[in-house]
Amino acid sequence: MYQTLTTILEIQELDMKMIRLIRLRKERQSELDNIATLRTDLQEQLQEKTVEIEDLSKNIIIQENRILDTKEKIKKLEAKQSTIKKVDEFNALTQEMSSAERERLATEQLTSDLIDRRNLEEEVLEKLKSSLQTTEDNSEAVEIEIKSTIQKINAEGRELKIERDKLTDQADPEILKIYNRLLKNKKDRVVVPIENRTCSGCHIALTAQHENLVRKGERLIFCEHCSRILYWQESAALEGTAIATKKRRRKKTL
Repeated sequence: MYQTLTTILEIQELDMKMIRLIRLRKERQSELDNIATLRTDLQEQLQEKTVEIEDLSKNIIIQENRILDTKEKIKKLEAKQSTIKKVDEFNALTQEMSSAERERLATEQLTSDLIDRRNLEEEVLEKLKSSLQTTEDNSEAVEIEIKSTIQKINAEGRELKIERDKLTDQADPEILKIYNRLLKNKKDRVVVPIENRTCSGCHIALTAQHENLVRKGERLIFCEHCSRILYWQESAALEGTAIATKKRRRKKTL
């Protein structure tokens, strides 16, 4: 059984490398996505601020036209008042002129406030433009480096897959099927050794009987707790493989 597991263990080593590569690729892709998101957010803020300034400018023009209309109205009232001889009509025109003057002053104040607000928003717009330019300048080199890394990861992944495919042709189909199912569920090592009568996958202690069954290696033995496939790491069938442990030298007794 251990000779059969040897191929599965070699496949597992390749799979662990591939899983690490996949995680690394996701991390690097996430960095790319974050850069793109930051750029998009700044562009959207820039667009929104531009529209806001345009709306303020349109409103300012409207208010300035209202001021001109009010001034023209006051001139006409003044001209009309100069021809009036009746006191009542004169006083009525005076009140109307005063109302128009108050309206003019209020509109001028509103216009001034709008202009101040537009000036502030234009300053914000310039800062957004500067931030966007800085982001694009700084992110360009980073994006190139990340994309290059992802290409290398993909190339390494293809090489690992080719090597894995060769090993799967040599593996026991039934055991490989079980291994693949466990790997899909756990995304981690699923063929693990017993260490100090403990499953090295879930780190829960096993019974002596369970350990003896694993030592014999007559059939697949699964961890009672995590369902991983267990093996005895110091088995003679695993000597010379990458997963075999070095035997400890016994101290000579004096």
